Amino acid sequence: MTSISSRRLAKELMEIKNDGCPVGINLVQADDFSIWLFTIEVMGESLYQNEQFTLQFRFDQQYPISSPAVQFVVTEGRQAPVHPHVYSNGHICASILGNEWSPVLSVIAVCVTLQSMLASCKEKQRPVDNDRYVKHAPENPKKTRFHYDGEV
Repeated sequence: MTSISSRRLAKELMEIKNDGCPVGINLVQADDFSIWLFTIEVMGESLYQNEQFTLQFRFDQQYPISSPAVQFVVTEGRQAPVHPHVYSNGHICASILGNEWSPVLSVIAVCVTLQSMLASCKEKQRPVDNDRYVKHAPENPKKTRFHYDGEV
């Protein structure tokens, strides 16, 4: 029997393939229902104009009841955006990935929210605790209990 997670991800993937992604968001990889990759680019004038970032979504069997683990990919040639809610290891401090997650949210809704977060940024800077956090951060960002001060 197919799990709720697999059925939901199959539905989301079919919608992406049939309807496409919003402008500035592209599906790069979705070979299975465990890891998906998207590129994200802020359209129009912003601090991130002409910059493209890669987002990784990791799904567990509890999706969509539990949020996916979402982070910017940081490897050779790829970096996380310099943003007050994005750590240099790619982890994202955004309430919709934590305590404000809702099963009605989709992968595309998360991408659009993060695209909007980047578009509204007023100053490129890392979180104040970046170095300490990155030094002790778990591999999976869902294992971090972020304190949400700002909007996102």
